[in-house]
Amino acid sequence: MRTDFQDKVVVVTGGTSGIGLATAKAFADAGASVFVTGRRQDALDAAVKTIGGRVTGVRGDMSVLADIDRLYDAVQQQHAQIDVVFANAGGGTFAPLGAITEDQYESTFATNVKGTLFTVQKALPLLRDGGAIVLTASTAGVSGTPAFSVYGATKAAVRSFARNWVLDLKDRHIRVNAVSPGPIDTAGLNELFGGGEQADGVKAQLTQMIPSGRVGEPEEVAKAVLFLASDDASFINGIELFVDGGMTQI
Repeated sequence: MRTDFQDKVVVVTGGTSGIGLATAKAFADAGASVFVTGRRQDALDAAVKTIGGRVTGVRGDMSVLADIDRLYDAVQQQHAQIDVVFANAGGGTFAPLGAITEDQYESTFATNVKGTLFTVQKALPLLRDGGAIVLTASTAGVSGTPAFSVYGATKAAVRSFARNWVLDLKDRHIRVNAVSPGPIDTAGLNELFGGGEQADGVKAQLTQMIPSGRVGEPEEVAKAVLFLASDDASFINGIELFVDGGMTQI
């Protein structure tokens, strides 16, 4: 598989930890100039050091349109165009129906749906014809999870974006694909599951539902993203690529 991104310009949102950090590092290791975003400056600074290579950190909340504008202003200061956008920023919390709050709904949809939409839309003037967009969806968008309906709905929306945007962008030959991770061993997942022994217990239960017999690693998702963004995937468009150890296939 050829995943050489030498002299390519790549934007990775939500790149200070987990899947975003692993993917930003993989792009940088493959020769790309990477622009990575995060909400907290300390985490962003640490991520830039970890990623190495030609990386620029831009602090921002992708649910805030002015922050997205600042991201692309930073890109334009150094480059004339973008080759790849990995719209990855997102998150969610548990709440069963009956306990969902307006704040939870608003914040989850703002980050996962609004943020993804405008991250991509505002990139279009810079994104080169023939470029690639990869969106982070989730297995939660196609299968039910107790107390996780709001998050699942946002990720179903992200999946729908890919299906529709391939039509909107077909004249520019820009490919749009979604990667859907299953349980991935990240700090965010541990926090979501309550941390410490509680998180370890939940992950142990999940492994019984995964044919591969384990949760995934961020680097495994990163490899899938780089493939979808690469020329090796030149005739792959509008798909949802599951990186879940077979969890959604049984």
